[in-house]
Amino acid sequence: MSIESLFSPLRLGALQLPNRIIMAPLTRMRAGANGVPTPLNAKYYAQRASAGLIISEGTAVSPEAHGYPGDPGIYTAEQIAGWRVVTDAVHARRGRIIMQIAHNGRNSHSSLRPDGSVPVAPSAIVGNIPALTRDFQQVKAEIPRALEASEIPVIVGNFRQAALNAIGAGFDGVELQGANSHLIEQFLEDGTNTRTDNYGGSLENRSRFLLEIVGKVSGAIGADRFGVRLSPFGQYGGIHDSKPKELFTFVIKELSRHHLAYLHLIEARGSEIGLTDELHENAVNNAVLFRSVFNGPLLSAAASLAIEQKHADAIVFGRLFIANPDLVERIKGNQPLSASDRSTFYGGAEHGYTDYKTFGEAA
Repeated sequence: MSIESLFSPLRLGALQLPNRIIMAPLTRMRAGANGVPTPLNAKYYAQRASAGLIISEGTAVSPEAHGYPGDPGIYTAEQIAGWRVVTDAVHARRGRIIMQIAHNGRNSHSSLRPDGSVPVAPSAIVGNIPALTRDFQQVKAEIPRALEASEIPVIVGNFRQAALNAIGAGFDGVELQGANSHLIEQFLEDGTNTRTDNYGGSLENRSRFLLEIVGKVSGAIGADRFGVRLSPFGQYGGIHDSKPKELFTFVIKELSRHHLAYLHLIEARGSEIGLTDELHENAVNNAVLFRSVFNGPLLSAAASLAIEQKHADAIVFGRLFIANPDLVERIKGNQPLSASDRSTFYGGAEHGYTDYKTFGEAA
């Protein structure tokens, strides 16, 4: 992939991007009390405003949607006001930022839920990753409670209202978290969805929850300010499907009908699909596999893709943006990249969050 291709402008629905370097949604667990963003969060995002587009960390659509301690929400007036400080800071540096809205489903813990009840899921099937408590303690995952059919429209409505709240907080758009074993993906895949009602069984039924949310959010804020994130073939959290290619071909074709601003595909880690690091390059390339299925802009985290070959329209960078707030300038100037400190990824304060230096500061 040539450097020049990353610096051509790109239109994603209503958004005009000056470059094709996207900041991925990154869980950092540094929101303030009650899921309210703080000035420190505003500083962090503003430092990275030269990205063509910033996608915020996953943000809970309701009190029951939280999956981690220190993750933000978008369902109270205080949270909306806190996020307004963030978006104002990014826009002051001529950046663009959209919010990823999310519900963690079974990948949560009872201590994070207002009434102390166990997490919910499409079916009462436990995941294979530990949970984090409100006090950042790692514990065994709890067996989730299967949602009643009557509860599902309420959650769909939570997503719609969260999208409206995000726009009210000054975000330029919204991304739906349908990947990484969150609640939406738990409904999609038959390894986590064994329901026998209208939300389980066939491809159409298992996709219903996602597509109902997409319809409601598109109608509320406009499809041209709305993107969806998926992780075909991913098995994070023990999620899996018996026919993933068939499933995601169906889902992506259906999403294409909504004329979204973009589709964001992430690649499965080699370890998730039974490959060693040496064999990771043999994993399915989702952007290549599904490019022809989606009629719209495609974002990919596979940086080796050539934009010129039209496998993707923009490249999404994650960890590199953690350690390199000026990643865009470093790529453009062919400057060395700083390494991130994994021990500071989750929780904490300034260290490992806003204290990484730009290339000029470090020189």
